[in-house]
Amino acid sequence: MTSKTKISKAEFIAMMAALMALNALAIDIMLPALPAMADALNIVEDNHRQFVLTSYLIGFGSAQLFFGPLSDRFGRRAPLIYGLVVYVVAAALAVVAPSFEVLLALRFIQGLGAAGTRVVAQSVVRDCFEGRQMAEVSSLIFMVFMVIPVFAPSVGQVLLFSGHWELIFLFMSGLAAVIGLWAYFRMDETLAADNRRPLKPAVILEGFRLVISNRSAFFYGIASTFVLGGLFGFINTAQPIYVDIYGLGDKFPLAFGFVAMMMAVSSFTNSRIVGALGMRRVAHSALLFFMGMSGVWLALSYSGHLPFFAFLGVFTVIMFTFGLLGSNMNTLSMEPLGAVAGTASSVFGFMQTVGGAALGAVIGTLYDGTVVPVAAGFFGLSLFAIAAVLVAEKGRLFGVGKKYGGAG
Repeated sequence: MTSKTKISKAEFIAMMAALMALNALAIDIMLPALPAMADALNIVEDNHRQFVLTSYLIGFGSAQLFFGPLSDRFGRRAPLIYGLVVYVVAAALAVVAPSFEVLLALRFIQGLGAAGTRVVAQSVVRDCFEGRQMAEVSSLIFMVFMVIPVFAPSVGQVLLFSGHWELIFLFMSGLAAVIGLWAYFRMDETLAADNRRPLKPAVILEGFRLVISNRSAFFYGIASTFVLGGLFGFINTAQPIYVDIYGLGDKFPLAFGFVAMMMAVSSFTNSRIVGALGMRRVAHSALLFFMGMSGVWLALSYSGHLPFFAFLGVFTVIMFTFGLLGSNMNTLSMEPLGAVAGTASSVFGFMQTVGGAALGAVIGTLYDGTVVPVAAGFFGLSLFAIAAVLVAEKGRLFGVGKKYGGAG
């Protein structure tokens, strides 16, 4: 642990994971409630229920472009706290939303506030760590972070048993307030005053230019966008896949949580092996395997109805490899940009969230009562991700980064 924060490494990891998990919570806890919300707010078209997720993601992604420069100018703490206040208030107001359109607007605003958690958490990690140590810490954060998707749908289902889907929003608001108080009293400022960048258009644009012009960093961000697009496509269709196709009913959060738990296991595995093997070897191997298994899933899906346990087995393997991809590709995109960590985090967050949400929305709207559109999305987007990585690495895979002393 560096001297930039006085809390223990364990508390640091738990706090960063909790901050980032508020975003996952805002998505996954909603899944069981989508049908009830559709009935209450008179949503006629089933696929339009997904807009509850998409509107949040658009707000979450777009606001990151602003939180990045703000955190590079004012430090990490203030933007984070203000963002959490917006999150708490928007979630609380959603309880009394009179229409579907107002609910979507509040979800968008909730996403705006959540953007601060993502930008600040990743910036703080970059402030305190670099190289393979950053990848190891990021993997541990992701492992703890994945506890939320394991339990969030089940929590949403339990709250739904009360007959009031509005309780889900109150739960989100209350939990965010608790985590916000934790960060307010315990999180240190990690951006030194000497490293703060003026909040001037020319300086902001120069920061964006530094991010976009770094070929390796930028194209790893693009690759992550494609992979996340597949994940968002599945999240958009998870409820109808588990409930309508496989008839799990109220038990679908168990299947959803099982897959999330395997992703947490893979993140822990990554934290153990990345120091020895390097980020590039692990990420590139995982991406190729991700593509191959997605192709197998697509072929099996085309051949006919895939039995539930066959589907769950193949999909679990695919998402296990996702746990080996996320933290490593994120570290490879952030590593060269420590001087503009907040801006870099905001640019990549915008790309990955808005781009991934848009791709996921396309996959979601193509849902036809089978898993074929989702499997095709995973396979096609993984091919684009591999192409982006090849551009980042000048056509070579499995190399070790030289610029950072072999840190890759």
